[in-house]
Amino acid sequence: MNLTFAYTHSPIEFYFRQSPRDFVVEEVPLYPFCGSGMHLILKVRKKNLATFELLKILSNHLGIKEKDIGYAGLKDKNALTIQHISLPISTKIKLESFTHNDIKILESTLHNNKIKIGHLKGNKFFIRIKKLNPLNAQKVEQVVESIEKFGIPNYFSYQRFGIDGKNYLQGKEIIEKKKYIRDKKIRNFLISAYQSYLFNAWLSLRIEISHIIASTQEIKKALELYLQSNVIPTIFEDKTYCAALKAQNHPFKLLEGDILCHYPFGKHFLLEKDLLKESTRFLKKDIAPTGLLNGEKAALSQKCAEFFEEKFLDNRIQSVGQRRYAWIFPQDLQFSYKKEEAQGELSFFLPKGAYATNLLRELAHREIMEEIDV
Repeated sequence: MNLTFAYTHSPIEFYFRQSPRDFVVEEVPLYPFCGSGMHLILKVRKKNLATFELLKILSNHLGIKEKDIGYAGLKDKNALTIQHISLPISTKIKLESFTHNDIKILESTLHNNKIKIGHLKGNKFFIRIKKLNPLNAQKVEQVVESIEKFGIPNYFSYQRFGIDGKNYLQGKEIIEKKKYIRDKKIRNFLISAYQSYLFNAWLSLRIEISHIIASTQEIKKALELYLQSNVIPTIFEDKTYCAALKAQNHPFKLLEGDILCHYPFGKHFLLEKDLLKESTRFLKKDIAPTGLLNGEKAALSQKCAEFFEEKFLDNRIQSVGQRRYAWIFPQDLQFSYKKEEAQGELSFFLPKGAYATNLLRELAHREIMEEIDV
């Protein structure tokens, strides 16, 4: 799928290959560990290992089942990653004899709960990009300034869709009853890939719609041409409404009926009126729009926003469903350039569920996955 870029600069040439030297991820826990309890908490550094490989190595050494090991999220294989895991306290003695060339235990403490999926604030990233000349480094600096101000789309990145990028098709076949996967874990993963595909397709369209709103005075006519349809919400004929759309300073234009959420966490609420007020809060990073992960209990947008969201509804998906931030704001974003080495270095924090490669993609303004070992 060709996803729409948020920014309109020309492509920036640089080279990125995901490796432990050039791609470092450090998990930020959701809460501090209390220092006492029946669960041993390890801060672990690994390289060239997927999280599941880490779990298997530890379970074999400690003589426990992989499901007895708690973790907050999956970390990249082709990277240097730091994450926390929890073990039964009974493994403490066996752990003293553990050694591995690609795994290092940095710290240990105790806690009263097992770490569970999602129990993290987010991740810190360090990324090195290469073959970057001074002119392109200057362009990177300019785009980084825009990203600091406006943020980036919260697309699911290529890692979500498998090596060939098409595992979502198997998920679609499962919900269409054309395919059956006995393994529940694999089945749910493939369905979630299909949910992610629909989310990405919706978000790409909304960004394209935002570009159209920003670039024309005849919004309704432009939408009819782009969508090749005469069935466009009549509100786009309202001059006051269209003026409010165009007056929004954020590149992602909010629509009446969008479901917004306080950022970086909080309650969802419906955008019913006063687009400019809510867009200003969006620009201040107080709130952000959300997109649909299809499912039975997920809230749906309304009115104008519903017109675009309904194109990506699939009521056959029986998962619970939820809303996902459509837009995120990288924190502590820094860029430095080493002219002698023709290299740039980026560091930043992203909330959980967000992909660092999306930021690289926006910078490059082109697909970069063919440069990356996966």
